[in-house]
Amino acid sequence: MSVLVWAYGDEYEAERAEILDAVDTVFSSGRLVLGPSVRDFETEFAAYHGIGHCVGVDNGTNAVKLALQALGVGPGDEVITVSNTAAPTVVAIAGTGADVRFVDIDPATYLMDPAALAAAVTPRTRCVVPVHLYGQCAAMEEIGEVARAHGLAVVEDCAQAHGARRNGRLAGTFGDAAAYSFYPTKVLGAYGDGGAVLTGGAEVDRALRRLRYYGMEERYFVETLPAHNSRLDEVQAEILRRKLRRLDDYIAARRAIADRYQEALKDTSLTLPHIAPGNDHVYYLYVARHPRRDLILERLRAHDIELNVSYRWPVHTMKGFAGTAAADVRLPATEECAEEIFSLPMYPSLRRDVQERVIEALLKVLSTVD
Repeated sequence: MSVLVWAYGDEYEAERAEILDAVDTVFSSGRLVLGPSVRDFETEFAAYHGIGHCVGVDNGTNAVKLALQALGVGPGDEVITVSNTAAPTVVAIAGTGADVRFVDIDPATYLMDPAALAAAVTPRTRCVVPVHLYGQCAAMEEIGEVARAHGLAVVEDCAQAHGARRNGRLAGTFGDAAAYSFYPTKVLGAYGDGGAVLTGGAEVDRALRRLRYYGMEERYFVETLPAHNSRLDEVQAEILRRKLRRLDDYIAARRAIADRYQEALKDTSLTLPHIAPGNDHVYYLYVARHPRRDLILERLRAHDIELNVSYRWPVHTMKGFAGTAAADVRLPATEECAEEIFSLPMYPSLRRDVQERVIEALLKVLSTVD
């Protein structure tokens, strides 16, 4: 049986009774859209972070987009982010009508380089979107200093960092707003699409609630444009409520898996994840690096092990951005890491025997390519 990056079945079998009970709870309530499950999840997710407001939306892409729009970002503005992210981060920025400007990364952590950010700010820059990639926080203190010096808003992309901390503070509590995805593979994942925005600002919260609901505050009366239909589903919200109670357990399981990889692979030619000082990593992905990455992946397939690369193509190199200012950039650290990184299986229900099979095969392959 092939080893994949994520296995849905094991988790579902372990949590099946509670997931089905969540579905029945919603269907029996008669409230299928913006009902008590969304309201309660918003309250509980905000409380977990110790922050004032949470607004549930339909997916992580719209979480980024609506957060930006709630902060006034739109056509004519410029938003700075990184290129080694999931494309939806950048699609969301482009969806506001703002221009995207990319900066390079710290080659050790793969996170936004604050010095590169400081050098990239222009008079049109309105916002910065740091991405807490793979499960650890960007250097938010330094990024925040740059943002404050230039009067920039900060929207944290927390899609891969539920529960991650930096110097004791949770991801999502540093900026003006923070966007989350609850795609099924996430550290806190739904059983379909879902997203949310956290904010400490009451006016931002109010704007988000209008944006996700046709621009309305009262039914049938549009207050403002732009506006969307972007509501977190009641069923997904109820499932997320149940899973939020186990978020810290999911993180502990991921860290145990990461520790076993670290111990088994520490003396190999792989570059293993580097945790920035002050960070508590939650290991959404366990990303290794090797200059002969493609050969390693090819030889692992002979062992019936198929591994993923997140992400093989930096966004600025993608066809969809050709001809835009966003593509006219050179990002040496970003481009080099994209040629070398790959992800080992990482999910809380990963069985130890499966992990050991991956490690054994990887050690064999490494002995043939070094």
